[in-house]
Amino acid sequence: MTFALDHLVVNVLFDMDRAETMMSQLGFTVTPRGYHSLGSINHLMIFEGHYLELVGLPSAADVLRKDLLDSPRGVNGLVFKANDIDTCASSLRLSGLAMLEPQSFSRPVTIDGVEQLARFRTVRTAPELFEAGRVYYCQHCTPELVWHRPWMTHVNGCSALSELVVVTDAIEADASRYAKAAQARAEKQGSEVWTIDLASGFRLTLMSPARYVERYGECGVNGNGRRSFFGAVVFKTPDVGRVGGIAASIPGLRMGEGANSLLLLIPFLNTLFEFRSDR
Repeated sequence: MTFALDHLVVNVLFDMDRAETMMSQLGFTVTPRGYHSLGSINHLMIFEGHYLELVGLPSAADVLRKDLLDSPRGVNGLVFKANDIDTCASSLRLSGLAMLEPQSFSRPVTIDGVEQLARFRTVRTAPELFEAGRVYYCQHCTPELVWHRPWMTHVNGCSALSELVVVTDAIEADASRYAKAAQARAEKQGSEVWTIDLASGFRLTLMSPARYVERYGECGVNGNGRRSFFGAVVFKTPDVGRVGGIAASIPGLRMGEGANSLLLLIPFLNTLFEFRSDR
């Protein structure tokens, strides 16, 4: 069975205040700050069935997540949805993927003045399998504390995450590996481009560095010498012009135009957002 997207993760390290402000300025509804039992902090931009997560580290804490400290700034997490994490991990191991052990964690959430505990179980693929970032699976034990309806409408009109662009110089090998992780089929779309469609309608697009430059030009993120990296997050919106009008007043962004899309590079996060009306 093909997995669906659960969420994508942007690692902001110690710049959470600045990242939260930027996403709010861009017209996203940003959830209140969360404090994980693992030692990280987060904010979410929630859509129907999935979300974008800003994850970072508090400036002063006794426990800091080593996997975040060791990860580069920018988009560094692709997370699939799992109904039962133990069954998920076993199935993936049987398919030939090396997996770490499952872990459980939580964070307090306050809704309508009542504090409750959002609980999660996750399992990650072995770090050496995907150089672009962390690939893992998430079971929501309390989904009602994440998909809270007032947090799911955004002033900028964005309605979904529609695509993650993966840049790699070993495209055929990586296409096969991502397809196995998604339990889906990889399809070649021409020279040096492959796509993998998830159960949720979300698409993974793998492309060579040369094709990435062709698509994004000077708005592309810095791969910092890595042979593979997450190059762009694509949002679905009915009104690209509305997003552009909001972004035009925000300093520090690099704006560009793609094919029927708006490109926004956030340099301090080394993160590229693309806003499209046709996916």
